[in-house]
Amino acid sequence: MDHLTTDVLVVGGGTGGVVAALQAARRGAKTILVSEFPWLGGMLTSAGVCAPDGNELAAFQTGVWGAFLRELRQRQPEGLNHAWVSFFTYNPQVGAQIFADWVSQLPNLQWIVGQVPLAVLRQGDRITGVQFPNFTIEAKITLDGTELGDLLAIAEIPHRWGWELQSEWQEPSAPATEIPLMQRYSVQSPTWVVILQDFGEGTVAPAIPEPPHYNPDHFRGSWDHYGVEEFLNYGRLPGDRFMINWPQYGNDYGEGVERLIQSPKAKAEFLQESLWHTQGFAHFIQTNLGQRYGLAPQIFPHTIGDGAYALHPYYRESRRLQGLVTVQEQDILPMPGSQVAPLPVDETGQMSAIAYGNYANDHHYPGTEIPLQPKSIRWGGRWTGTPFTIPYGSLVPATTDGFLVCEKNISVSHIANGATRLQPAVMGIGQAAGMAAALCIEHNCQPRNLNVRLLQSALLTDPTAPAAVIPLFNLPPEHPDWLKWQHFYCDRPQDYPVSGNCPLPQEPLRTLTPSGSQEFLGVFQRVSTQDYKIALAHPTLLSSTTLSLVTLRAEVDRQLQTYPTDTSIRLYGQLNPSGGWLLVDSVGFTPS
Repeated sequence: MDHLTTDVLVVGGGTGGVVAALQAARRGAKTILVSEFPWLGGMLTSAGVCAPDGNELAAFQTGVWGAFLRELRQRQPEGLNHAWVSFFTYNPQVGAQIFADWVSQLPNLQWIVGQVPLAVLRQGDRITGVQFPNFTIEAKITLDGTELGDLLAIAEIPHRWGWELQSEWQEPSAPATEIPLMQRYSVQSPTWVVILQDFGEGTVAPAIPEPPHYNPDHFRGSWDHYGVEEFLNYGRLPGDRFMINWPQYGNDYGEGVERLIQSPKAKAEFLQESLWHTQGFAHFIQTNLGQRYGLAPQIFPHTIGDGAYALHPYYRESRRLQGLVTVQEQDILPMPGSQVAPLPVDETGQMSAIAYGNYANDHHYPGTEIPLQPKSIRWGGRWTGTPFTIPYGSLVPATTDGFLVCEKNISVSHIANGATRLQPAVMGIGQAAGMAAALCIEHNCQPRNLNVRLLQSALLTDPTAPAAVIPLFNLPPEHPDWLKWQHFYCDRPQDYPVSGNCPLPQEPLRTLTPSGSQEFLGVFQRVSTQDYKIALAHPTLLSSTTLSLVTLRAEVDRQLQTYPTDTSIRLYGQLNPSGGWLLVDSVGFTPS
């Protein structure tokens, strides 16, 4: 059996794993990345969820996440603003190629495909490597980037699976006593994504066959409260394609989900049922909406449905580390009277945030919902989520050295996982974990002994993809004082503003017209606070006379908050017919 050695070993090429490997190698550590699947990127690519949620605001597009968006815009000429579930949808092939290209550019990063871990090497309480079917790799630092936290189980590192009662951490949304939902769904339901295509009016696409155990009753009412067009446009992609990741009587599947962490046979049975469930939903859609809709061919690199089905399910929850710190629901909710969650501070008084997210707390259990404390806020003319941060201690095992996690497997409660699991947040977690591993190599220390301030500074000053660690609505990464204010709140967390805005001087507003923006003339209408519309001056150009106005830019949000209602306005932005909105890039001079 081959025997390899490296500084950093990342097992799993998903969203967090590939970013961790990239960051460790970019920092200079000799790195090996081992993936089960031929595509890198996990949720963003091989799982087919090419409609990322969260961290959408311009100020939050930093680090590898921001670099990924910029690269997508360059490589996908149709743009990214197609669906209403996300501002960024793309062909998953494009995303997979970006990660493959980035990995190939690093001579100190070796990528090995098609291997899964069998055993973990250890010396006492320290992990020293991993055994695979065809080789063993010894590493100074090992990272678990698997979809289900497999190394946690193999190495018998203390971890959690499933729910916690309110008595555990006094989380307001956790059940006080055992409820039937906890027994039926031990974790959130995965979804096996399929990509459909509209082949055009009068066209007959190949029939989507019924899978075994097909029951159309599982899907009746899927789009009743939305309508067909809105249902399809939820995950619209370029080229008249649709990502089908639909929670309402759709392709979420969670029956016996605990089989994922039982025997290989039990896991295979669950995966087969999950795939059949999605195949049934695709058949139901075609049967009810017409044969102009069929499987999009040759999207993913396999033969299932001619490549229309993702390589594996979209896992929303995995085994979760028992770390030095556990992210709880209170850590993701807004402080009283605030638009932001509190910054984490460790036992030494050091502000310990190393990544952040802002998505709503979103849980998936087919056919039912649980009441959750709200964390949504209105910003930029739309609903978004309260920004929250991820503390470094949630990546570090409580009792094991030589090891970090970098995926949905961080130390987080079942309830809070509904917000920390989203793609951009996991990319931030992966970047921090990769940087931490490289710094441990540089300073010859264990992850638990790494200076968090050193890690924060390294992330903020990374020469390839500098990553913010403090979420601030009005501090975009191109601002000349970006680094100053990031360092300021790292050193003075007590001064973190409840508004989420740092005290920047009110500079004169300039009209900028980013590439791809169009001009729109009309009458500005303020419906209510953070709710804006434009009555178009030339409605014949569009199917609607009125559009909602939304923005991802703080300076535009500031203008819209004070713009006089029922007044002429000139806007530059991108029309999204799926969402019925105009994504405003800039506000021009008022037409005369």
